Amino acid sequence: MCFEFDALPPELPAGRAVIAGGAAAESLTVTAADGNEFAAALAESPAPRGPGVVILPDVRGLYRFYVELTERFAAAGHHAIAFDYFGRTAGTAERGEDFDYKPHVDGTTIAGVQADLKAAREALAERTGATLFASVGFCFGGGHSFWAGANPDLGLDAVVGFYGGLNPARRGIENRPNLVEDAEQIKLPVLGLFGEADESIPAEDLSAFDAGLERAGVEHEIVSYPGAPHSFFDRKQEEFAEASTDAWTRVLDFLAAEPVEA
Repeated sequence: MCFEFDALPPELPAGRAVIAGGAAAESLTVTAADGNEFAAALAESPAPRGPGVVILPDVRGLYRFYVELTERFAAAGHHAIAFDYFGRTAGTAERGEDFDYKPHVDGTTIAGVQADLKAAREALAERTGATLFASVGFCFGGGHSFWAGANPDLGLDAVVGFYGGLNPARRGIENRPNLVEDAEQIKLPVLGLFGEADESIPAEDLSAFDAGLERAGVEHEIVSYPGAPHSFFDRKQEEFAEASTDAWTRVLDFLAAEPVEA
């Protein structure tokens, strides 16, 4: 598990909001090319100045943390949409803290996640007119965000992952990308943010991932925060506030480095 159900995303770093107040997210249902309907939350920025953002949540799917995260990105000048993975198995209704996510995670496929990601990106484009996009994922979604950079059909321009799992063999999982072995297939700029104390993603996996991206010849930055755990990016974890602020800054700078829409 990444965040507690009542967790909230960290506030934007000082000076990074481009609008006063917040941009409220809207709940919507999106339909993928295979007919799957899934829940999403979309926040449109009144003052866009960079790529739109497609957010891939952790193993719990779409809940309050990621709804509010779309609003943070909108306040920073990025149209944003967060989508749920479990439309095929759990429907589109809002779920509570007691949701048993594991069998639904086990029922996902890489193809299904990417079909939904593409549909979410298209929904964001249709609503906002955005033409450039980056994915930003967390945990389960972090690995899928990285792997999306290997599929040009998804229409992304860059990928970001927070403590995305890199080696599914460590947990005996078959439905997630192996980024230790296959990172060199990624063709888009990558920003990876990890906690040094995250036992599920050891330094050797980070080194292998970094080496694969180097072989791919793509722009990339891999950051490991000393002493930080798997889910440090959480306002409640005050002891990791410095890492969270730095991570926010790196993400926003990374997005600003991507081409800006005309």
